[in-house]
Parts: sequence; C-alpha cells; structure tokens
Amino acid sequence: MTNKSLRGPLFLMMALEFFIWGAWLPLIFGYLPSLGFSPEQQSLILNAFPFASIVGMFFSNQWADRKFVPEKFLAFSHLIGGLAILGCGFTKEFMPFFLLMLVHCLLYVPTISITNSIAFANMKDPEKEFGIVRMGGTVGWILAAWPFTFIFVNWDAVSAAHPVGFFNWLGTVFANPLSGDAAKVATKWTFIVAGLASLALAAFSLTLPRTEAKKAAAGENDNLALVKAVKLLKQPFVLVLWLVTLVDSFVHNCYFNWTGVFLGTPKEAGGVGIPSNWINTVMSFGQIAEILTMFVLGATLKKLGWRVTMIVGILGHATRFAVYAFMPQSALAIIFIQLLHGICYAFFFATVYIFVDAYFPKDIRSSAQGLFNLQILGIGALLANSICPWLMQSVYTVNKVTDFKGLFLVPLAAASIAAVALALFFHPPKSTEAGMGGAAAAPH
Repeated sequence: MTNKSLRGPLFLMMALEFFIWGAWLPLIFGYLPSLGFSPEQQSLILNAFPFASIVGMFFSNQWADRKFVPEKFLAFSHLIGGLAILGCGFTKEFMPFFLLMLVHCLLYVPTISITNSIAFANMKDPEKEFGIVRMGGTVGWILAAWPFTFIFVNWDAVSAAHPVGFFNWLGTVFANPLSGDAAKVATKWTFIVAGLASLALAAFSLTLPRTEAKKAAAGENDNLALVKAVKLLKQPFVLVLWLVTLVDSFVHNCYFNWTGVFLGTPKEAGGVGIPSNWINTVMSFGQIAEILTMFVLGATLKKLGWRVTMIVGILGHATRFAVYAFMPQSALAIIFIQLLHGICYAFFFATVYIFVDAYFPKDIRSSAQGLFNLQILGIGALLANSICPWLMQSVYTVNKVTDFKGLFLVPLAAASIAAVALALFFHPPKSTEAGMGGAAAAPH
C-alpha cells in the first residue's frame, strides 16, 4: 500500500476519532441537570476530560506512546472506552455515570496523540500531508452533529401526519422536533452514538498499517525537557501568553457549557428557541468555518503578525458572547455568529501551537506544546466546568428563569481583559533566536 493510498484510511481514522468526542460533548451540559445531578456532581462529570488531559500530559500519553504498538493501543482504548461511554446512555445514577465517563476519558485522551503518531509514521511528507489527514477530525466532528437531526424527532407526530413522498416526509420530520422532557431523555443517544463510533474505530484500528512503538532517543529525558519548558515561563512574553491561553481556554469552554442550553431554551424564557434536533447542527457551523479559516491562517500571520492575529481570535469570543447577550431574540444572528468559531480557534489556539513550534528550542518543543495543552485542554476546561454549572444554575437563574445576558457578560469581560493584556504585555522578540534558543525568524 503506497503512502498516497493510506491517506483515505488515516483520514477515516481521524474522522472517527473526533466524531466520538463531537457526538457527546455539545449536549451533555444540558443533559446532566435533567438527570437531577447537582452543580457539584455535574462539575465532577464534566471535569473527567480535563482531568484525563492533565494525567495524559504527565503520564498516559508517554506511557501509551512508548510501551504499546499504537494501533493495538488504539483498538484496546476504543473498545473499553467505547463500552464505557455507551454505558453512560443507559444510566441515570450519578456514581455509575461519573465512573463510566472517567474511564472513557482516561482511555480516550491518549488516543488523540496516538492517532497523530500513526498518521506521522505513515507519511513521506508530513508538512504537506498532515493538514489534509487532520482535517478528517474536523469533518468527523461536523458529521457527529447530523444524526441528531433525525434522532431528536417526534416520530409519533410524523407517523400521525401520514406524509406522502420523500420531500413531504422530510418536511414533516423537520417540523416535528422533540421538545421539553422528551428531548432531554433523547439526549442519551448522544452517548450511544459516540459508543458505537468508538467500537467501530476499535475494529478499524486493527486494519491500520503496523506502526512501531516510539522509542526514546539516546540521552532523551522527557522530564528534563518539561523542566526546561517550564523555566521558559521566566520570559515575560511567554508567561503572558501562557496566562492569556488559560483565560481564553476558560472562555472557549464557557461556549460549550452554555451554548447548547441557550440555543434550546424557548424565547419566552430568554433563549433562542432552536428546535432540539437542530442544536448540534447549528453548533457544527463553527467547525465548517474552522476548516475555511485554517486555509487563510498562514497568510493572516504573515500580514498581521503573532500578536494581532491572537487578539483577533480572542475578540472573536468576545463578539460571539456580545451577540448572545444583546441579541438573544435574533435566531439568525445567533446562528450566523457560530461561524466565528473558526476565527476563535484558528487565530488563537492554532496560532499558539505554531508560535510554540517557532520560538521554543527544538529539544523541548514537545514538552512546551504539552505545557500549553495543560492550559487549553486541562486547567482552562477544569475551571470552566467547575464554575459554569454553578453560575448558570445558582447565580444567574432565579425561579427557573436564567439571566442569560448577565451570564454571557462574564466570558465577554474575561475575553476583553485577555485581549487587552495581550496587546499591552505580549512582546516576543522579532527573531526566535533572541533569548529563546530557537531557529530562524518568525512573524511577530
């Protein structure tokens, strides 16, 4: 099998990998309260993923990468992790739900790096090929939204209408979404769909080309590299970026915590009133925009430089929450503003990864990426998942009516402060060799 013929299987591997995550994440934030879980219990469940990300940085990623044949570890993880997330669809008790989610996340998080390792090992020119293969992950996330257009449907009403012809049937389906408690009950299917996709990837993993487990290079010490990366936080511009990344990750996860609930809440209760079967689909518009934004990221960096590009990314969050806060009754504006997700992600998070690769010394780049991932996937998400349920259900909700405007002003203010901090205090040297020990010059 040639490298070119492997692109299809690798693309499919990435698509299934991120389909799993994209299936359950957007709607879990509204589902957990419907099970009667307290804000503290919700936070524990939601924090299973960032906890697994933190554990992964210090232990499980390296352990999986070095001790196992990648495709076999991928198969094992998605078999057990798939059964665990599948189980979440069949339990309404807190402790079983929490333990199943924890098992799933501890096994799923390392597979994000393992799929990258498998992809890189089977490419002749990773710089040209990886972007196309990794795009499969974004496509998978988008595709995960579409099954729920047909799952969250009142099929009894559709049957009672007796539609004639395919287009009449389709129109009737779209006109009869589930609502209220019925929609909340149907959310269990997000976990079932995620579990089935995980089991499919477990089986598919065994068909992937054999990849050798990664061996540590002579004299390589991951712990020493991490220590060196942490020491670079003494550089003021690195510390500023690291702290701003924490704030932006918090804001980014506020979006996931609250958007699904906001979209589905009826207009008379302050929400947008999007039918339940369209919520995931509307949120997936952001990933479609992400694909398009990634194509212009390189040109944007050359034109605007590091600081301005990142500020635009952060202000994308601020703009989105401003529209949420001040235009909640305009469904069209709320749907349209989802497209800013591409700018929010590519212009900040993707740019941070590129910046670290450009500025940090080659021998510690992996650890440096892990240091920023600690903020992006770990601590930032941990903070948001701990604070957001409490803010929504205890601070900004009175007599079951949520003050969405007040709620959304919190991440709006946080994003605005982060953008100002970046503008005032982030001043990287014009050359990556200036004080960082890196290679050539980079955009600034």
